[in-house]
Parts: sequence; structure tokens; C-alpha cells
Amino acid sequence: MAQPDKEDELAGSEQPFVAHLVELRDRLLYCIYGIVAAVIVLAIWPGPNGLIDFIAQPIRAHMPPDAKLIAVGVFSPFFVPLKVLLLVAVLLVLPWLMYQLWAFVAPGLYSHEKRFALPLIIFGSGLAYAGIAFVQFFVLDKMFGFIQGFTPESVAATPDIASYVEAILGLYIAFGLAFQVPIVVMLLVRFELVTIQKLKEFRGYFIVIAFIVAAVVTPPDVISQLALAVPMVILYEVGILGARWFVKATRAPEDSSDAAEKTS
Repeated sequence: MAQPDKEDELAGSEQPFVAHLVELRDRLLYCIYGIVAAVIVLAIWPGPNGLIDFIAQPIRAHMPPDAKLIAVGVFSPFFVPLKVLLLVAVLLVLPWLMYQLWAFVAPGLYSHEKRFALPLIIFGSGLAYAGIAFVQFFVLDKMFGFIQGFTPESVAATPDIASYVEAILGLYIAFGLAFQVPIVVMLLVRFELVTIQKLKEFRGYFIVIAFIVAAVVTPPDVISQLALAVPMVILYEVGILGARWFVKATRAPEDSSDAAEKTS
């Protein structure tokens, strides 16, 4: 039996263009306020120097005890810690930034879609943090151990702090984005851009793509390439498993009742 038409949940939620611009401005200001607050907190503790010492631990573990990273650029001792401080602040308030994005688009979502927006934000932030932690506590240690093993004894490996920070920040971003594979897969299925069956059939191609991406965005060593490609493949499978549940959980009430009628 057909269900009677219900009033559109979005009726009356339309806003004029100027109102959208004002809302966008407010959300951007909230993002800036969050980043500034995080910068102030991190500047107090552990401080820029403490952050530099923390991210330098993986490479210093494979250097002689009295060796230090060097600063080649004239302004590197000043700008590099500030760069690290700003990036860590952004990462620290990542859930807040994603929440502001959700709050901006929320008026255009149905109630059943809003219900799972925040869990996706939390899940996506957790995956990003997991990717960064994986880099800091596993990938960098194995990568520098592999690289230092090829350094001749007559060569003193004293990396420049600016180039080191640039390299590992690139890895942080690469792994943080790569670990979003389950989110992307679930959203593709949810918006009916691809089916779960097609994703299973595409599995072999994705493995090739994962290794190509790893070869492009990571340093030219097999350790870091495998460390990125293998988790991407595993997370792809996680996304396939989670997509079926996510589609059912975010189905509109009308769709759920229709599906129940078809099975009865």
C-alpha cells in the first residue's frame, strides 16, 4: 500500500544568497577562532621547540648520540617551529573544523542524514589521527632505519631541519588523507554513485592504484610505500564492509517502509 506524501522536511529552509554568505563567514571565523585557540595552547605547552623535538625523535633515533639536525636557512630556526606549530594546531582542532563544515551544510540535509553526519565526522577525524600516528610511531622509524642502513660510514648524515619537516609533514597529510578511504567508499555507495558489487569487482584495480599512489606521494623507499599501500587496501575492504550497514542506517523512513512492504 502506497504511503501518503509527507511534507518535505526541507520546506521553508531555503535561505537567500546573502544569508548563505553570512553563514559561511561565521563558520570560517569559528574555524579561525579554533585554530588561534589551539596555537595559543600549544605555544604555552609543549611549545614550538617541544613539538620540533617530538617530531624529530624518529630520525634522531638513527643518528649518533651527539648528532643534531641542522638549520641551513637563515630564518629556518624561526619559521620552521612556527610552521610546525600551525599545522599541529590545525590537526588538533580537526574535528571542530569538520563540525563547522557540517553545520554549514546541515540545513540542506534531511533528519535521517543529519543523524549520521556527526558520527562520520568523528570517524573521519579518528582515521586521520590514526594515519598520522602510524607515520610518527612506525613509518618514520622503519623508513629512516632503512635509509641510514645505506649511509656509508665516511658520510655524516645531518639532515636540514627545514627539509626534514617538509618531508614528514607531507607524509602526515598523505597518510591522513589515505586513511579516509572507508569514508569515501561508504559515501560513494550511499549516494548511489557505485554499487558494492562494483567495488568488489574493482578490488584488483584499487590494489594497483594504491601502490601507484604510494609510489608517488612517499619517499623512494620500499618501506614507506608498503606502509601506505597496504593500509589503503585494508581500509578499502573496511569501507566495503561498512557501506552496506551505512546505506541501511541512513535510509529515509519512507524507503525503509517500502522495503519492509516488499519483503512482506
